[in-house]
Amino acid sequence: MNKFLFEYNNTITFCIEILAAVTGLVLYNKYKQTKSKYFIWFLVYLSVCDFLGSYVHYIKNGGFLSFLEGTVFIRNFWWTTLYWKIGAILFFSFYYFGILINRRFRIIVKYSGYFFLVFSIIYILVNWDDYFVQFFPIISILGAVIIFLCTAFYFYEILSSEKILTFYKSLNFYISTGIFIWWLIITPLVFYDVYNSKGDWNYIFLRREIYLFANIFMYLTFTFALIWCRPQNE
Repeated sequence: MNKFLFEYNNTITFCIEILAAVTGLVLYNKYKQTKSKYFIWFLVYLSVCDFLGSYVHYIKNGGFLSFLEGTVFIRNFWWTTLYWKIGAILFFSFYYFGILINRRFRIIVKYSGYFFLVFSIIYILVNWDDYFVQFFPIISILGAVIIFLCTAFYFYEILSSEKILTFYKSLNFYISTGIFIWWLIITPLVFYDVYNSKGDWNYIFLRREIYLFANIFMYLTFTFALIWCRPQNE
């Protein structure tokens, strides 16, 4: 079982990611008059970026991208950092800025997103060589802080309003729950990523399984929510 999960980790993740994106596209008319349409676009964006990130599989063993062998692009750390660790955080800053009601919360989310973007650009430029060979823990941690801020503000507004009576019908509630739990599970792994470079296969197996089950939970939560929820109840 562990061998199967290790070998097909990326395939399983990509399939459930596609499932969420396709579900969103099929139900797009249901949400096109709401801000939730941006979240559907985001799911499509993630699927496309994940697909593009698989280019590394076509570099070795004479693949059609073998000309990248020996270059900095032989690994996709740079791409994952760009589209997920930075891009996803900026999207959620934008998304929660649009759905939050409290003006102070909106301002905090807005300028936190700006600060995160500027800091990430500067940090990458200062550590340019490392950008292609590893993830940056500080960017991951700051991104997690912004996610926790966004979701905490949203849950506070829900608890402080009449929306608490129908929260279970809100797509935004499931989005917030999904990303909060995902980042809560994944963020601590940042402090142990050093083991990836030391050949600790027990840790590597464990890490990939944690990522896999966290991804399954998050994307299936999104898929269920897109089907179950009603736009008028957001």
